[in-house]
Amino acid sequence: MFALVTGTGYTGRRILNLLPRETATGLSRSVVDTDRPTATLDLDTATALPVELPSHYAVIYTVPPKGNPPDKRLRQLLSMLVPAPDRFVYISTTGVYGDCDGNTVTEETPVNPSNERSSRRVEAEVLLSEWAAHTCCALIILRVPGIYGPGRLGIDRIESQMPVLSEDSANPGNRIHVDDLASCCVAALSDRVPSGIYNVGDGDHRSATWFTSEVARQAGQPAPPQISRETANQQFSEMRLSFMADARRVDTTKMRDVLGVTPRYENPADGIAASLG
Repeated sequence: MFALVTGTGYTGRRILNLLPRETATGLSRSVVDTDRPTATLDLDTATALPVELPSHYAVIYTVPPKGNPPDKRLRQLLSMLVPAPDRFVYISTTGVYGDCDGNTVTEETPVNPSNERSSRRVEAEVLLSEWAAHTCCALIILRVPGIYGPGRLGIDRIESQMPVLSEDSANPGNRIHVDDLASCCVAALSDRVPSGIYNVGDGDHRSATWFTSEVARQAGQPAPPQISRETANQQFSEMRLSFMADARRVDTTKMRDVLGVTPRYENPADGIAASLG
């Protein structure tokens, strides 16, 4: 089935590279360096798609919401999808669950976003669910934790010795290597995958402090200093504190059993090594 990869940035480009050249086109706001078919589309201004849609196709949407809800970019794309696709794969966030005191969350856990960033994703999920029901489109929502990979390891912060939370103050970690996320997106295109919500991740819940220390070790850098949460509340930016506020363990059983994806990098130490190689 033809796939329209909307947003060919860090993740979208890897998705596009996994798909056959003859059955996929990437849409991006600016020209990207790839040998795959692409076209430019600025969802902030566009009124028509730059490609002709076949009668049967799928969409993989990687574009983050802009501004306050509702997501105008997503609404604009949906208005241009005529005919509607057979399948729509949306990259959301595990942040929609909010703070769960370190407890395990599944796809059945009610959403409870604790910040505007995650609230925008909940709004987008609701919008897509209503649109998919109206158009009879199969909707697959992938709730994604922190994405890491080549160029996304925080090396600059390590080199500058930016402090991290002490291990005893840190929350459980949830993450996924970008190549494993791309594999999840491609798997979601299959007709055998039922509509619904899927948590994705490597299933390893070691903390962000552990992750940063492991990156430093493998990169041959000294581990950054560790500080208490009380000190962090005084030193860290509001944005950084917001990422550390929620504590949860994301269950990825459905990703493995129903989506059919076992992460290549179940051990993030291996993912770090691959990203530095």
